[in-house]
Amino acid sequence: MSHQSALIAEDIDAYLKAHEHKSLLRFLTCGSVDDGKSTLIGRLLYDSKMIFEDQMAALEADSKKIGTQGGDIDFALLVDGLAAEREQGITIDVAYRFFSTDKRKFIVADTPGHEQYTRNMVTGASTADAAIILIDARKGVLTQTRRHSYLVSLLGIRHVVLAINKMDLVGWSQEVFDSILAEYHDFAAQIGIRDFTAIPMSALKGDNITETSEKAPWYKGPALMPHLEALEVEDDLREKPFRMPIQWVNRPDLDFRGFSGLIATGTIAPGDKVKALPSGRESTVARIVTMTGDLPRAVAGQSVTITLTDEIDVSRGDVLSIAGQPPEVADQFESTIVWMDDEGMLPGRPYLMKIGTRVVGASITEPKYKVNVNTLEQLAAKRLELNEIGVCNISLDAPIAFDAYKDNHTLGGFILIDRISNRTVGAGMLHFALRRSQNIHWQALDVSKASRAAQKGQKGRVVWLTGLSGAGKSTIANLVEKRMQADGRHTYLLDGDNVRHGLNKDLGFTEEDRVENIRRVAEVSRLMVDAGLIVLVSFISPFRAERRMARDLMEDGEFVEVYVATPLAVAEERDVKGLYAKARAGELKNFTGIDSPYEEPENAEIMVDTTTLSPEQAAEEIVDWLAKN
Repeated sequence: MSHQSALIAEDIDAYLKAHEHKSLLRFLTCGSVDDGKSTLIGRLLYDSKMIFEDQMAALEADSKKIGTQGGDIDFALLVDGLAAEREQGITIDVAYRFFSTDKRKFIVADTPGHEQYTRNMVTGASTADAAIILIDARKGVLTQTRRHSYLVSLLGIRHVVLAINKMDLVGWSQEVFDSILAEYHDFAAQIGIRDFTAIPMSALKGDNITETSEKAPWYKGPALMPHLEALEVEDDLREKPFRMPIQWVNRPDLDFRGFSGLIATGTIAPGDKVKALPSGRESTVARIVTMTGDLPRAVAGQSVTITLTDEIDVSRGDVLSIAGQPPEVADQFESTIVWMDDEGMLPGRPYLMKIGTRVVGASITEPKYKVNVNTLEQLAAKRLELNEIGVCNISLDAPIAFDAYKDNHTLGGFILIDRISNRTVGAGMLHFALRRSQNIHWQALDVSKASRAAQKGQKGRVVWLTGLSGAGKSTIANLVEKRMQADGRHTYLLDGDNVRHGLNKDLGFTEEDRVENIRRVAEVSRLMVDAGLIVLVSFISPFRAERRMARDLMEDGEFVEVYVATPLAVAEERDVKGLYAKARAGELKNFTGIDSPYEEPENAEIMVDTTTLSPEQAAEEIVDWLAKN
């Protein structure tokens, strides 16, 4: 049910038109467990008349059955929809709710308070214009209050309300309010929150929610709802330079070519000069097209199709900007990353980055430091675990148009995606481009890969043998190279043990080191293929993501994955080097197959089963396949 208005009965068309043109405010509630976030949202829904009669009847029944207010209405039950939440009395997931008043429409995200659900809070904050940070007046500023406040600051939410809740339980004491306010003010200054509005309230009783309460005569500020209705957020985006990530190249027929997307910031009009990035090509806006007709001007928040006076190359993921104030273009950055996956971040592992409408390959360095959000201390770290926040350099496989996150959330905020599972594993904010991204360029060379390969009378490629320790990879690779040398081929064999005596002698066997081990070998392999060689790589290479990264470095047809399939029991029986015995005895940590996983290839070009084939037969199968392909 929408907010009750006299226009509903008098003129429904006028009501719908007025509702359509109301501004929208997205905000979130956050804070520690049991500070009253869900109760506050339930109260807002109730006071804005967004509850149907059957919902109200169910709420009253649930309040008597499982509520926490002794039979009175428990407004938190309107939001805590998950069964686990109702049983525990906490919020686990991010719950989004819509409501409206005469002046504005709202979307509110109720975010969880427990530390282990911090990633959910980041999700809720990612699109918010404002944040309400709740504090239980009886408990004051807690650890999770500080954590969520830090995240609010980190995510660039400029409008902050400090809701000091449950004031009715401390007798509406001004002394308690002032003490909490002073403590929070000192902390907020440290994390960059320089301006916030503090409101004493009782969400359960409705005091200082929709109108100021007589129970706090010493408070002279606004009630919560009038304050939210008055916040100005859209003008902030419109005053920034024009940016529109291209979502779709619109070609309904041969005579129309437009570029569709949501305007992130700024305004645009026909006749304005624009620049397409990263290409840097310029043109002029011809039309701004919408479903209801052309517009004389479009602003941030509108989805439009823009046509240009020139035929320039623009694709999905590119950015249209005002020509005189374009964003930067780079492929290496310093960034802050919030890790959101149960499996920790592995520096060097290839991920996907989605920024705006663009998806590119990304690799993260070892963190410069991670942040203890409770003390703001910067700590040394090799990787980031679930809910940890760190500052890292990030390298992309293609340049992108970007703004620093503090200036533009759309072109400065990104998510990281696991290439294999497609899980969102992290969220981040770009700070600035690294100087080396501007100073290092590809040098043009006259001798090409094709000419080097032609000189040798062969096509350069990588034959990548993967399998458990003891599977027979090195033996088979050695036999394949001998056969190919006899056939006049130019080859080189990169063996896992041999490479660790030189290029990779500084690496251990942690997951991070294994990732870096394969990254280096993949880059060396690419250089050898560029030289026209046939490269045989014999590495356990246990993770699919790194084998995928190696494949992606090569051109189509240059990477041949060979799965040397041997069951763990058989490999352990062979145990030529005695490694399995040491691993079983606990003398060898992070050993593949014992206490570190091996991920079998899913679509290897060649599979040889060493339980049925001798090394010579396996080598013969590989050579025959290469000759035919």
